Amino acid sequence: MAIKEGDFVKLSFTARLDTGEVIDTTDEELARKEGIYSEGGRYGDITIIIGAGHIVKGLEEDIIGKEPGYSGSIEVPPEKAFGERNPDLVEAISITKFRERPEIGQSVRIGNRTGIVEKVIGRRAIVDFNHPLAGKKIKYDYEIREVIEDPEEKAGAILLLITGVEGDVTISDSTVTFKIPQDAVMREWYILGKQRVAEEIFRRLENITEVQFLESFKEEKKEEENKEIGETKTGENES
Repeated sequence: MAIKEGDFVKLSFTARLDTGEVIDTTDEELARKEGIYSEGGRYGDITIIIGAGHIVKGLEEDIIGKEPGYSGSIEVPPEKAFGERNPDLVEAISITKFRERPEIGQSVRIGNRTGIVEKVIGRRAIVDFNHPLAGKKIKYDYEIREVIEDPEEKAGAILLLITGVEGDVTISDSTVTFKIPQDAVMREWYILGKQRVAEEIFRRLENITEVQFLESFKEEKKEEENKEIGETKTGENES
């Protein structure tokens, strides 16, 4: 069945500049080899929703109409990748806006924008707020693994896409329940993303009228308490 807008698609990909430089990949081994491996990154096949903007427009358009199992390549022009470079987004910013004196090549955040410091001239820094890949053609080699049909898998994909959290999912009648790992409960993206997760599930999954987030906390004994218990038992054995 041909892929269409709204489908949940699992795929793998590698993105390169026209120089051949790898800039992104779902392949952990390749990421390590190319020196772009991220310790906190998630590797392996990814699930995206076609039409939701989870990947660049040019790649998304190429996937539509293809069948699961397809593999191929597409060269995406800047306007359908990360946009054309806009010279108006290169600005002179007073160094008083920075906590510390900025340095060339440093990534900085001003308000809600992130940019790269190009120059520091006197008391002003020249900051480029364009996307680092703006103006560049990107070649994608990709494979469509499958189209997800299972509602629980779809719900899990929505949670992961929006919050970065993987949770156990169950669907009973018209209710989706997520069991959230304890170490994820206080993550900012999870806290801020729960409402959006629910809204997206109501939009994408039929007959769902309620979304529950099950958060549980288990008491953890302090290391010092465990050490004291161990010392007490050792003393008893010696006597």
